[in-house]
Amino acid sequence: MPPKRPSKRRPYGAEHRPLDIDRATGGRRSESAADGEWVVQAIRSSDKPYICPACRQTIPPSTAHVVAWQTDAIGGPDAGLDFRRHWHSSCWQRRSRLR
Repeated sequence: MPPKRPSKRRPYGAEHRPLDIDRATGGRRSESAADGEWVVQAIRSSDKPYICPACRQTIPPSTAHVVAWQTDAIGGPDAGLDFRRHWHSSCWQRRSRLR
């Protein structure tokens, strides 16, 4: 007889683990700023390099960064998605000081 697989259920009375919102939403979140409404998605790694619009430096492949696009762009959210950009995480966090 094959061995019994362990149950994935939480045992009765065990401590509840809080929901990891980042993992559940795929790393996407909404942000409001002076420059509009944004959807921001955390990227853990990528297959190709990108140029950060803030510092104009390359984001090498396999580097964690964020992808952001405006939801209140002219033409609607789909138009904003067409203009999404890859940012260094630190550049995204300080973008309000750059403008």
